[in-house]
Parts: sequence; C-alpha cells; structure tokens
Amino acid sequence: MHTMIFELLFWISLLALFHSYILFPFILKLFSLNKKANQLIYNRNDALPFISVIIAVHNEELVLADKIKSIFYTDYPHNNIEVIIGSDASLDGTNRILNVFSKNYNQFYYHEFHERIGKPQVINRLVTFAKGDVLIFTDANVFLQTSTLFEIVKHFKNPEIGLVDTKMYHRGEKINGIAYQENAYINREFNIKDMESRAWGTMMGPFGGCFAIRKDLFSPVPDKFLVDDFYLNMLVLSSNYRAINGITAIVTEDIAISINEEFRRKIRIAAGNFQNLKYFFHMLWPPYKPTGFCFLSHKVLRWLGPFFMIITFITSILLIDKDLFKYLLFIQVVIFLIPLADLLMQYFKIQNVFFRFITHFLTMNIALFVGFCKYTAGIKSNIWQPTRRNQRE
Repeated sequence: MHTMIFELLFWISLLALFHSYILFPFILKLFSLNKKANQLIYNRNDALPFISVIIAVHNEELVLADKIKSIFYTDYPHNNIEVIIGSDASLDGTNRILNVFSKNYNQFYYHEFHERIGKPQVINRLVTFAKGDVLIFTDANVFLQTSTLFEIVKHFKNPEIGLVDTKMYHRGEKINGIAYQENAYINREFNIKDMESRAWGTMMGPFGGCFAIRKDLFSPVPDKFLVDDFYLNMLVLSSNYRAINGITAIVTEDIAISINEEFRRKIRIAAGNFQNLKYFFHMLWPPYKPTGFCFLSHKVLRWLGPFFMIITFITSILLIDKDLFKYLLFIQVVIFLIPLADLLMQYFKIQNVFFRFITHFLTMNIALFVGFCKYTAGIKSNIWQPTRRNQRE
C-alpha cells in the first residue's frame, strides 16, 4: 500500500513539473495558433489619452537622467504626458537630478519621501496625484525607445483591455555569470505570455520594468506586498478585462550577470508570489477556464516546483528497490551535482553553457523554496535594495 502511495506521489509530482514547463506551452501554442494580437488600436491621428508615467526610485543617480530623457524623447504628444517620480529616501544625487528636471520640463513632478516606505507604497501615493487615464509604471534602469509610449497606449482603444506589457530587450549578455541563461529564460517567458495574450488575453504578469494599466482599474497595493506588478495584473483579470503583451512596445535594460544578485531578487519575488497566491487563490477556480488554467499551469505549479522536486527525490529513495526508480534516482543525483561541477569549472575559467542552464534552473527553484520559507515566517517589510543591473558604471 505504501509503495503505491509513493509511486503515485512521484508520478503526480513529475507530471506537474512536465505540465508547467513543457505541456502547457505546447497547449498554448495550439490555442494561439493563427490568432492575431489586438487589432483595435489608436492610430497616430487619433486623440490619444492623457497618460501618467510613474516611477519609484531609490539611489538611481547613475541611470536616472538618461531614463527621464528617454521618456521625453518619445514621439507621444508631450502635452498628453505627465511624469511623476517618487524618491524613496534617496541618499545619492537622485534628488538633485529630479530638481533639475522639474525646472526644465513642464508636467514633470517629483516627491521626496524622507523615510523608506518601499516601492509599492511609493507607487500607491504617486497614483493619488496622477491625472492620466492610463498609468505607465516603469523602473529607472529601463529605457524607452522613440515609439514605446504610443505602442503601449494604442491598445487601450480596445475597451476590453486593461493592462499592456512591453517587450524587453537586454544588453550586456556575457558568457560568464548567468546573463545568457537569464536572457534565454526571459525570452521563453515572453513567448509564453505572448501566446497567453493572443489565445485568451490572460497574460500572467508583466515583467514589471515597464507596463501600463487603466487608472480606473488600479487599486492600492496591499501593505507589505512585494510584487506589485503581478498583483495589478491579477486585479485586471479579476475585473474581467484582458491583460496582453505589447509586442511592438520596446524597452531596454541591462541584464543581471551576478547569480548572487539574481538569487536575492528571485527570493523576494518568490515570497511575493506566495502573497499573491493567497490573495488570488479564488481565481484558480474553475481551472478549465482560461484565467484559472493559465494561473495554475504557468504560475502556481511552477511556484510549487521545488516541492515537487523534493517529493520526486524522496519517493525515488523510498522506491529504490525497484530498478526503474534506481535509475531515476541516479539521474536526479547527477542533475543535482551539476552546479558543483559548474562551480569547479568556473574556478578553472571554463564556461559550460549547458551546465550553467542547469545551475540557473536549480537556483531559481532554491530561491522559490527560500521565498516560501520567508513568506511563511511573515513578511515584515516590502523595502529592498534595487538589483544592480547597470553595467555602464
């Protein structure tokens, strides 16, 4: 009887991992096949909506001036733009830069917060000042192209659309570190989200660096929440609006190279994911409808990935008397040892791309597990240090 239970647990866990990473993208590809992106859009001659570009910053003097210029260098009508920036107790030259721009640009406003309150709470407060029909949230290290704002906003002509993401291109990809693997992961995620957008308008979370939402769909991010972008995305879907990928709205960002920096960021995101799971748990039902299906398949099963991996490993040990599970256990042990081999190879200046992919995958799952532990221990603050990505220093 115990053997049957262990086998059942093993195959259910393995199937959950297989579904989230392999089967679900295949199903999406079938449902999105021949489906076009949103076609009901503004054109350049239409009266475009007034927009509020909102940025929360903390010690961003290295990139802030270039970021602000990238906003005002866009071809979106400047009389339809306001920029609102909140400085979250910055200690470097951030406030000085903001003061200079406020004198040189109309409809540019900034607010200094003298005590750290965290990005979500800065956003909540800045939105109260916003006059735009569309809110565009963006990070200081994410740069816009000339057409970016128009390419985001054009989709809001469709009254069914509540949120639009951008297409992120990364700079600074190098063979050392995890830049190559992180970029491959992000590109795969973008493709999955694009298929979700075209199939059902159920994109599961913007990348966060730059996205737009209808102001009347915004609701303040709850206190101590760590992942504001996914919270807002799920609010849009819960209001029966569509969330889509703006594939022609291009932004650029330096990609993370340091695995330690990225590990720290993913722990924070993982803890925030479980906050969102608790808050939007009801949206998993019914699982056969697009929103519930995508939420479960794309996000929840992946967030639970480390637990499925632990279950498959433990049950393989308990079933080691069977030849099949003996081989399966051996395969798992080899996979788990690859990061150590990768570390040893790095010591000798050998870069193995395949090994680094395994390291990246396992590291992400360890971060999910640590993030879950952090969540269960209680989130005491949503204040964090921005991930160091800019490589032009």
